[in-house]
Amino acid sequence: MKSKNKKILLAMFFVISMLMAYFVWRSLRPVEIVAVHQDNDYSSVLVKNFPITEKGKINWWLKNKDMLKRRYGIPKPSSYGNFTIIFWDFGDGYKEEGKYDRLCFNDMKGPVNCIEKDAIFSVDNSPNLGAVFTVYDGGDYRFDKNGKLIEIHIE
Repeated sequence: MKSKNKKILLAMFFVISMLMAYFVWRSLRPVEIVAVHQDNDYSSVLVKNFPITEKGKINWWLKNKDMLKRRYGIPKPSSYGNFTIIFWDFGDGYKEEGKYDRLCFNDMKGPVNCIEKDAIFSVDNSPNLGAVFTVYDGGDYRFDKNGKLIEIHIE
């Protein structure tokens, strides 16, 4: 009986170790920006290897917003200060429009100029609220007047 329990514990340890190694490996891969598409004050950033956690996504934005402005010229605020940047999982790459509800980019020649709509993260800025961070499999966040990141509920 003891031998069987040891084998089960060893197997569980192995599986947990493999899962932990996978998550560490995923978190250490650099984010790859595949393309940036601009439409007025709205930017779509196609990415691979985006951080998994809510905090990781927000921290990535804070560390890389200057680089995005320098390299890609985003965000491009409207005359009244609003902008939206959505980070999309590039997944299997560009596809033809054919399938329902794909996001297609008018700044590219077709027919292979669409992606699956798999939003990961967005940054919306307005003069009233400031920057609001939306984690699509999580919540909405912004910084309060003391600089503390808080979760907000947008109706």
